[in-house]
Amino acid sequence: MSELDLRINIERLSTRLADLSAIGAIEGTEGSARLALTDEDKAGRDLVVTWMKDLAMTVTVDGIGNVVGTMAGQSEGPPVMCGSHIDTVGTGGRYDGNLGVLAGLEVVETLTAAGITPYRPIAVAFFTDEEGARFAPDMLGSLVYVGGMALEEALDIEGIDGAIVGPELERIGYNGSSPLPGAVPHSFVELHIEQGPVLEVEGITVGAVESVQGISWTEVTVTGQSNHAGTTPISLRKDPGFVAGSCVQFARELALELGHPQVSTVGRIEFHPNLVNVVPASAVFTVDIRNTDETVLRQAEARFAEFLAATAEAEGCTVETRTLARFEPVPFDPAVVDLVESTSQRLGYSVKRMPSGAGHDAQMMARVCPTAMVFTPSVNGISHNPAEYTSPADLEAGANVMLQVMLSLASEDYQ
Repeated sequence: MSELDLRINIERLSTRLADLSAIGAIEGTEGSARLALTDEDKAGRDLVVTWMKDLAMTVTVDGIGNVVGTMAGQSEGPPVMCGSHIDTVGTGGRYDGNLGVLAGLEVVETLTAAGITPYRPIAVAFFTDEEGARFAPDMLGSLVYVGGMALEEALDIEGIDGAIVGPELERIGYNGSSPLPGAVPHSFVELHIEQGPVLEVEGITVGAVESVQGISWTEVTVTGQSNHAGTTPISLRKDPGFVAGSCVQFARELALELGHPQVSTVGRIEFHPNLVNVVPASAVFTVDIRNTDETVLRQAEARFAEFLAATAEAEGCTVETRTLARFEPVPFDPAVVDLVESTSQRLGYSVKRMPSGAGHDAQMMARVCPTAMVFTPSVNGISHNPAEYTSPADLEAGANVMLQVMLSLASEDYQ
């Protein structure tokens, strides 16, 4: 069979997706909870590593727990790498991250079954703590892999539950010895569900992702004065809850004023003492601000900071802020994006060039090698939710595009 005629086995891919999602399964749904470096994450890792070894791949683990399985090529040069993550948010679906990893294994199995050894090696990676749901920042493993954060700093990060990255890696047995920063691949391709509604609404099968928008995560602590909710006049209050609520509204108004693709979200608020009849003593909340344009992103950050300071001062409260994550917008390699687009067209799939609204490991890998992403549609644009769903036909299309793109990148003719 010609390499151009190769296609993945969607039943095999779907079975692996289902088997992985059963680990940390959320009862009554098709979703999963595998927060990074938990027992559930360990079980998921063990399963994927077993599959890698079943495919005779060489498996390595580095000091932050990133796992890379490699299929030998005809040459011994840098591999064409694909991959993503298998950790989830607390209420995750079965496709986010997992698709990019398991489709990579399907690419390897498809090549093996056809007796094809590409010129360059093929590598499949899953990176630690992409979600950032337990340990901030997100994309932690791939950030360390490319040298964007020192391993020692990453190992000292404290999670939302008080756990520390280093001891947790040791506890689950994934504190590996492969050096960091990691070996630079020839190129990197990540298949991912869109996690948004655009492809489905426009009736398009494949997204050729040109860039990832910049991300700014900040934790805000507002401190005021706790007091009786019934006897303290509004005019005499120092209410952190009012400041936090005002910031929630301003975040929405700011996004509407700046216009698409600006988004801003207050996703977590914690009051203390959190009682129905007590003015809070403090409010801790997060703000997530994103844009594809770094200049506009900085403008949004500055506007929010100004509003926060003015509102807190007027209320008689004090403010402290802590940066949880800050990544500039990332453009992908034009040649690889073109390859994704042309491959989709050759296979008969409709395709749209588009940015990614979410962060991905690919944006870290783009620092060190030619990189691009392949998107498949998300039904109703739902993700980070057990109701997350992509049809088998769309999964198959995305995986076939990734297969053919990787074959092109791994050929002797591609430089």
